[in-house]
Amino acid sequence: MTNFRRLFILAALAATSSPALAQPRIKSGLEVLLKDSLHLISGKRVGLLTNHSGRLPDGTSTIDALFKAPGVKLTALFGPEHGIRGAAKAGEKISSSVDSATGVPIYSLYGDQHVPTPEQFKTIDVLLYDIQDVGARVYTYQWTMASAAKAAGEAGVPVIILDRPNPIRADRVDGGILDTAFKSGVGLYPVSLRYGLTPGELLRYLVGSGKFKADVKVVPMQGYKRSMYYEDTGLPWVNPSPNLRTNDANLLYTGTVFFEGVNATEGRGTDDPFSQVGAAWLNDAGAIAAELNAKKIPGVTFDSISRAVEPGYKFGGQTIPMIHVKVTNRDAVVPVNVGAYLLRAIYVRHKDKWEWRKGSIDRLSGSTRLREAVEKDGGIEALLPVFAKESADWNAEAKKYWIYK
Repeated sequence: MTNFRRLFILAALAATSSPALAQPRIKSGLEVLLKDSLHLISGKRVGLLTNHSGRLPDGTSTIDALFKAPGVKLTALFGPEHGIRGAAKAGEKISSSVDSATGVPIYSLYGDQHVPTPEQFKTIDVLLYDIQDVGARVYTYQWTMASAAKAAGEAGVPVIILDRPNPIRADRVDGGILDTAFKSGVGLYPVSLRYGLTPGELLRYLVGSGKFKADVKVVPMQGYKRSMYYEDTGLPWVNPSPNLRTNDANLLYTGTVFFEGVNATEGRGTDDPFSQVGAAWLNDAGAIAAELNAKKIPGVTFDSISRAVEPGYKFGGQTIPMIHVKVTNRDAVVPVNVGAYLLRAIYVRHKDKWEWRKGSIDRLSGSTRLREAVEKDGGIEALLPVFAKESADWNAEAKKYWIYK
């Protein structure tokens, strides 16, 4: 066999076996901007709201890419929860500083201020946003985006979203709609818990449906489809925040996050946050896992485990019993159902130990309804179809603002 023939066969085999070749990598909004849309910001003073997840596939940060882009003057950086480098713990206040690599001032929007000030808006002509979201209403990044866009609208500064994927598919919604009586930093506007939109589409919806006024443009991704999980995009994975380390955890997050609102742990400080829940007093984890498996909840199985918890978290410094949730079929999982049934199963067996953090659980779930359903026989079974219908009705309206098919 000639060397040419051997190389031809190897290339053919690689083409049929490589996922990257079978599914071309999408291009993020940042890549599209740099390739053919720099005219949108050329000659302008640019403010950038970003963090560690804003980057090119080769690892170059959005900050560095724009700082070096011809005709672009980067004059202000804004950081969300976890900081512009994504290292701070959940809820930790972050002070403003200066970026050591570029000398551009960094203003924290997760400390004493939550939106750019009028004085800061005077230093920019346009505000860009580039952050990887997780597709869950109970996350702070998209509400920082919305609040900053609202403030920009009031200041007369246009906003450009450099779009990124919804990592848990943009064609799935569930979990019910936020009651605005419970709006907070983990839910400012009445959208579905799992909202099935990209960041650009979400902001288009908020402005288009009259939630606030802003001049918004979206630099769309190329090659993106709504049915994609993050792994399908070909983009390298970056933890969007310190305790979301896998896309299965991202998926489960819109259900297991409810455990932030009780005196059990959602898995922070363990090796697999948001895929396992537990408590020092959960001595019947095995029986609860078996009970949940008997329900045949679609797309998941449950197992009992024991895990050490790092200091600084619930049950820190202890090794505690936990229930691990394994995703067996992503397309079948309805995360809010998983979280609701977990809450109910543990609550029924441990009413004497159970404590609600009422303000927290109601903010996370978007109303008092989940908490009340957990405490009532048949309550979960009655509530979940209501959540499903609410989300479907909301999605019918949100579809008007879709960018991708």
